[in-house]
Amino acid sequence: MTHRYDAVIVGTGLAGLRAAMEMPPGARVALLSKVYPTRSHSGAAQGGIAAALGNEEPDMPEWHTYDTVKGGDYLTDQDAAEVLAADGPRAIFELEHLGVPFNRRPDGRIAQRAFGGHTRDFGAAPVKRACHAADRTGRVVLDTLYMESVRRGFRVFPEFSLVDILLREGRVAGLVAMEFATGELHVFETRLLLLATGGFGRVYRTTSNCFANTGDGVYLAYRAGVPLQDMEFVQFHPTGIHGLGVLISEAARGEGGFLRNGDGQRFMDRYAPTIRDLAARDVVSRAILTEIREGRGIQGGDCVHLDLRHLGSERISEKLSEIASFIRIYLGLDPSNDLIPVSPTCHYMMGGIPTNLDGQVRAADGSIVPGFYAVGECACISVHGANRLGCNSLLDLVVFGRRAGQKMVKDLSLLDRTELSSKSESRIHGRMKRLVESRGEVRVPDLRSRMQSVMNRYGLAFRSEPGLRQGLAEIRELAEQCAFVKVENRQRGYNAELMEALELESLLGLSELILVSALQRTESRGAHYREDHPLRNDKDWLKHTLVRARTEGPEVIHRPVVITRFEPKERVY
Repeated sequence: MTHRYDAVIVGTGLAGLRAAMEMPPGARVALLSKVYPTRSHSGAAQGGIAAALGNEEPDMPEWHTYDTVKGGDYLTDQDAAEVLAADGPRAIFELEHLGVPFNRRPDGRIAQRAFGGHTRDFGAAPVKRACHAADRTGRVVLDTLYMESVRRGFRVFPEFSLVDILLREGRVAGLVAMEFATGELHVFETRLLLLATGGFGRVYRTTSNCFANTGDGVYLAYRAGVPLQDMEFVQFHPTGIHGLGVLISEAARGEGGFLRNGDGQRFMDRYAPTIRDLAARDVVSRAILTEIREGRGIQGGDCVHLDLRHLGSERISEKLSEIASFIRIYLGLDPSNDLIPVSPTCHYMMGGIPTNLDGQVRAADGSIVPGFYAVGECACISVHGANRLGCNSLLDLVVFGRRAGQKMVKDLSLLDRTELSSKSESRIHGRMKRLVESRGEVRVPDLRSRMQSVMNRYGLAFRSEPGLRQGLAEIRELAEQCAFVKVENRQRGYNAELMEALELESLLGLSELILVSALQRTESRGAHYREDHPLRNDKDWLKHTLVRARTEGPEVIHRPVVITRFEPKERVY
């Protein structure tokens, strides 16, 4: 089946929905979502959305810009950080006017709380900058924006999975998506294509990401000839529920919670003496892992404790009710009385599809791919550099989602439709046919589990050349076995086994690119820590990594970091 639209947006989280809100009346716009829209992963964000409102204490966008640049370990493109921070207050007031029910101060203004890495006076002390709706901020913003999209009458295709991107003569022509309910392939011809497909935390065994976050959009863009940027920078959130990876938001520490090791000590004093438990996420995660490696985990094991007991049941119920619910459901513990076992979990990808400040996708030479846009976690502007600060993700989605949407509106009148052949879906038809008819003996869950074990062993927070080379060899061997994957389910509709087989190709490809990028960066910066190169090296490595597809394998090139105001200096908290 073929559809024709002026613009297609793939992904109905905050980035995709905010971009859609810019579309003019009369434009034919389609929104595709791998899941039902209100199940998009944006809804899992708990802690808040950052903006320098100054409602609780003095704050300035310039301080927010500095924190974003410093938090990204100076790999952040500073023009992007300036846009993010300067537009933050406007974005919050817009969400408020749309109906987002933020928590309030007694005087009626939006309440704000502290979050990791956010400071006042250029690093002097923590600042309360995170606007929040209890610990369900992403949930209520997503519901609000989806309600707005329904009101505006956008055509939504729920449970449609992107399976191919169609470029013709260097510009966007359309895409192919599989309808999960029927197994039917749909071709979408479009003048404009925006990817807002989220991250790909499922390459790791323990992650806070939902099951749908398999990086399909990112990998398909790479296969279509678009380079990927800064893939070595993977954020591990310090406080996932031990063994599960379910997130305990930084909001818990923003409200006053803190970490204890197996000896009962508050150990963050040794790693970040100024702001302690509210240091940047990569700093806190490595601190936890160091305590564990040195034998100070709980009972000598691989976790530490998060202590919320002193907050009291009333405050926990008011400000951290969803977190408390998770702890009770998954651990059978009461956070007002019990210590909570936590360990780092894969949380966010700083790398992805390279774009400019308007969400336009950039080719390897820096030129724009006409009609192609990306925004959110699948994109790399780079506003987060080598490490994203908490609460900057939701702001990224609404600020740059809006900018991308505005640019798409301008481009609508400039770009004509590129006609597709009647066999546009033949490539994906062939892939699906090979999977279903394969006589192989390799099962998708087994291959995926082995991939995740390799990534957990060699691609976590501590890396080294021997480990990265070994991991790369093992991932490539697993990728070769994809040819022998066995799909036993032959039904067309709701064939989860076939869907997972298609996703596995993306996951293995992205795993390879993470390791390739990490191997070539011989320094430690932000979330990328090389034990054999433990220092940051601005002389040789103050630059972005770009990895592009070549017949002989991935090729790494580089692009300079944009520096406007803040010269790189030692990053301490």
